[in-house]
Amino acid sequence: MERDLIVLSDLELVEKVKSGDRRSFSELVKRHQRSLLRLSLRFVKDMDVAEDVTQEAFIKAYEKLNSFEGRASFKSWLFQIGVNTARNKLREFKRDTVDVEDVHLAVEAEAEHTLVHTAVADILQKEVDKLPMKQKTALVLRVYEDLSFNEIAEIMECPYDTAKANYRHALMKLRQTFEQQEELKNWTEEVGGFFTEMNHRFAEAEG
Repeated sequence: MERDLIVLSDLELVEKVKSGDRRSFSELVKRHQRSLLRLSLRFVKDMDVAEDVTQEAFIKAYEKLNSFEGRASFKSWLFQIGVNTARNKLREFKRDTVDVEDVHLAVEAEAEHTLVHTAVADILQKEVDKLPMKQKTALVLRVYEDLSFNEIAEIMECPYDTAKANYRHALMKLRQTFEQQEELKNWTEEVGGFFTEMNHRFAEAEG
C-alpha cells in the first residue's frame, strides 16, 4: 500500500489527506522534511531549533490543509509556512548559537557547491546572514533551494517583481562586499569562479 503512495503527486496526496487518509500526510513529510529542515537551518542557525521549526511547520500545514487550494505547489505553500515559523522563532530567541562552520557541516545543498568554492563559502554565509530578512529569504530560496521567482513570490506573499527586486538587492550587496574584500583578491582561481557565477546570477536578476 505504501508503494502506491510513492507514485502519487503531492496534490493527489493532499486530496487523500483531506479525505481522512493520515498516511498520505506521512508521505508528504518524508518527501519534504529534509529540504524544509535545510531551509529552517539557514535562518535559525541551530539544529535543535531548526528541527522544532520543521516539526511546527508540518503541524501547521496539517491543521491548515483544508485551506490549501493547490494554486501554488504544496512545496511552495509548505515553505511559506516554514519561513514564517522560522521568522517567529528568530523574534523569540534573537540569538546566534551555532558557528557558521557547524552549519556548513550540517547542511549539504547542491546549489551551494555550484555557487561558490569552499574557500569563500564561510565568508559568503556570514554576509548572507547580515542581509535584511526579505532579501535573505529571496536569496536563500533562489540560490540554495533553486526555486523560481513565481514560487518565491508565493512563499514571501509578495508580487513577482518584489521577490525579484529583493533577490537583486541581496546580490548587489554581496557583490559589493566581495569586491571590497582585499584577501579574496589573492585567491585567483576560486574568486574568478565565484565572480563568474555571481555575475551570471546578477544578469539573471536584471533580466
